[in-house]
Amino acid sequence: MKQKKYIMSGGLAFSEEKDMEKLRQFSLKGWHVSDFKFMGYTLQRGESSEYIYSVDYRSLEEDEKEEYFDFFSTSGWSHIASQGDIHLFRAHPGTKPIYSDRDTTVEKYENLNRSMKRLAIPFVLLTVLVWVGAMISTGTLNTILHVIAVILSVIAFPTAWTVIAIYNNKWKVKEKKGLVNLFKTIPFLLVLIAVFLLLFVDGSASAIHLLAYMTIGAVIFPTAIWVIMSLYHKM
Repeated sequence: MKQKKYIMSGGLAFSEEKDMEKLRQFSLKGWHVSDFKFMGYTLQRGESSEYIYSVDYRSLEEDEKEEYFDFFSTSGWSHIASQGDIHLFRAHPGTKPIYSDRDTTVEKYENLNRSMKRLAIPFVLLTVLVWVGAMISTGTLNTILHVIAVILSVIAFPTAWTVIAIYNNKWKVKEKKGLVNLFKTIPFLLVLIAVFLLLFVDGSASAIHLLAYMTIGAVIFPTAIWVIMSLYHKM
């Protein structure tokens, strides 16, 4: 009987609460999270015991870590694993939540957003510049820029979408319903713009068409994964 297994994450920026609830359900079955893995978690088999889980987002210097983890430990939260600025904790049911009011919850998302923007802004700007270069260049340079633009977009699209999702989480806490509703319309607007470009922009503009196809894929592919994962968890 295997002692370890991997489970996929829905993305902390998109489904933090669902992820934490999923980990709690697994703890009841004797599977306890032991580490972060790429797009998911490693679970270790053990005794059945109910744990609640929570994440904190904070950039720490090496000499700050011990004090930081000790602070949570005295509050009943045991540190499980860290990945970059993301720190996972667990506690027994009834332990006071790490974030129990609106201001501190907003601060949590601001900490995460600060880290993500350092990665997202340079990538997005560089990707935009390369796409512009691909649209105005010709010949071999055009081909090279196309390849580079596609590679950068694979990173830039999900990174930018994650930053927007974090803002959306903060807006929910602040009860800014207008911005939350705007976030929900962004995927549909992007798809409509991409379809418009495919239908009405000359086919010789290969960079524009390629970007349009990638935009559609960047919306539809994650949505399909989300639907599949939602059905899987319900089953």
